[in-house]
Amino acid sequence: MLVDKEGLWYRVLHARYGEEGGRLLDGGENMSARWRMMCGIRSGVGMGVGNWFEDNVRWTVGGGGTTYIWLDNRVGGAPLRMQFPHLFHLAENKGATVREMARRGWGVGGGTWEWQRRLLGWEEDSVVECSSLLCNVVLQDSIVGRWRWILDPISGYTIKGTYQYLTMFDIPLETSHFDAA
Repeated sequence: MLVDKEGLWYRVLHARYGEEGGRLLDGGENMSARWRMMCGIRSGVGMGVGNWFEDNVRWTVGGGGTTYIWLDNRVGGAPLRMQFPHLFHLAENKGATVREMARRGWGVGGGTWEWQRRLLGWEEDSVVECSSLLCNVVLQDSIVGRWRWILDPISGYTIKGTYQYLTMFDIPLETSHFDAA
């Protein structure tokens, strides 16, 4: 839905909320609850807190052309801008995609890293740590980045599948509310 920039939903959301740097804006206070939830997932808000939807949705990077290296929650459980806020502040290429960064080389001496100034020693150590997270990323050029519903990766998200997931846990009712006195 959000990857196909020519698709109807993308155009609707673009008209409603706008776009900056190739990605839809969140809309601030004027956003709907559903769009707020989607933006929260995109930025990593609520991840790991036990939210059923966020716990069952993952992003497949694919070729990396629609995934933003600093902004999207794709590596290490949180966006790199949150894991390495100081490096993000110093980065020249905050809006770069994973594909762009991989092509430049994200090893420690790679061309990916463009900074506003020369880094200090401890900042370079952060770059080494960040690079080690990225070294496991494998891009698949033949696949477009997309959301994947991990409860049913073949069929994807369905209302029926969600209902089954949410109702599969038997929650015993407290009988004390129903006992006659």
